Amino acid sequence: MSNEDIAPAQKGSFHDLETHVASLLHRRLSSNLNILAAGERRTAGQRMADRVAKGAGSWRFIVSFLCVLVVWMVVNAVAGLRHWDPYPFILLNLVLSCVAAIQAPIILMSQNREEARDRIRAEADYAVNLKAEVLLEHLTLEIEGLKALLRDGRREPSA
Repeated sequence: MSNEDIAPAQKGSFHDLETHVASLLHRRLSSNLNILAAGERRTAGQRMADRVAKGAGSWRFIVSFLCVLVVWMVVNAVAGLRHWDPYPFILLNLVLSCVAAIQAPIILMSQNREEARDRIRAEADYAVNLKAEVLLEHLTLEIEGLKALLRDGRREPSA
């Protein structure tokens, strides 16, 4: 589903809206968008961004990174050991800054791709909801018409 499928219904004239609704009624709208997303072709950078975002957003990463930080600080703070980064851990601060500087834009790229997928899902949901609304309105009118016919049939005088 693309922006062209939704746009006439949102900003066009009444005739455009009718044409759009008629096109919605003549085709099947519901589809599994997860299958479409799984089949999309991603670049190597996009695949890497998704893997980094998935890994860096996990508890396993947080706990393991916390363990590395604790080990780094203990090894560099304990007397009698060779210190490559003595207190106040300036090298550790540099490493953490570099990790954050690299990791943040990669995660943002992955989030932007997910936002684009969410937008497509929202557009598809809108089209399905619009079609359902039109069909329900049509069924309601049909039922009201049938009720009126039944009322009129009962009112006719018997001969």
